[in-house]
Amino acid sequence: MEQKGKFRYFRALSIAGSDSGGGAGIQADLKTFAALGCYGMSVITALTAQNSVGVQDIHPAPPSFVREQLHSVLLDLGADAVKIGMLFSAECIRTVAGVLKEQGVQRIVLDPVMVAQSGDKLLRDEAVQAVKTELMPLADLITPNLPEAAVLLGRPVESLDDMQAAARDLAGFGCRAVLLKGGHLQGDQSTDLLYLEDEDRFVSLSAAFIRTSNNHGTGCTLSSAVAACLARGMDLHSAVNRAKDYISGAIRAGAEYRLGQGHGPVHHFFELW
Repeated sequence: MEQKGKFRYFRALSIAGSDSGGGAGIQADLKTFAALGCYGMSVITALTAQNSVGVQDIHPAPPSFVREQLHSVLLDLGADAVKIGMLFSAECIRTVAGVLKEQGVQRIVLDPVMVAQSGDKLLRDEAVQAVKTELMPLADLITPNLPEAAVLLGRPVESLDDMQAAARDLAGFGCRAVLLKGGHLQGDQSTDLLYLEDEDRFVSLSAAFIRTSNNHGTGCTLSSAVAACLARGMDLHSAVNRAKDYISGAIRAGAEYRLGQGHGPVHHFFELW
């Protein structure tokens, strides 16, 4: 039966792992989607036993079940934008890439999650090549931090000059744009670098560096914020600008709270309460 109504949701889908502590992964993505005015959906690729201190265990979902979740969501509900996070294995990566190509999904944001804030590995070594060959060519935007960029390129990325060269080289794997996050650089400013491949143009996005241990899930939140803005019809540059403002505000507000004994979360709903 056809559903009728006056309004249409902006639909954002997260394909990622579950964080039982709620600060990162699927949970952070769905909070971000809601905060930015989107109807959030999820395809869970792995369950983690996780809290502010670290990742205690990982239970990956069978790739066949990941495929079924994707089909369930895309064939009925559809998606205006997709954020991809933790996929864990090469087989899961190939499964996700295959369905996205088969369904002609557009506006894909890839956060190449490899290591949690606590240092725990979230991507198997053999899966790195699959990220480069299977997923990056599908992505409108990838959002690696400096350690992730170093793994993908096989060389260190340690300065703003390194970041420009790295962003160009990462785009060479086939994605339309790269948002290289510079939060690991020391300084009073947190400077991210957006590279738009089709224009061969760099855009620097800076915000005051906020010294806080409540930074769990910042990468997940930023990438899902971009996806939410794309789902709402923004162009890529505008979406990244809005997402940068959002994550900066969420970190600033979250710094005032205390939760857990390690890296606490950001405040996803700081604009509402």
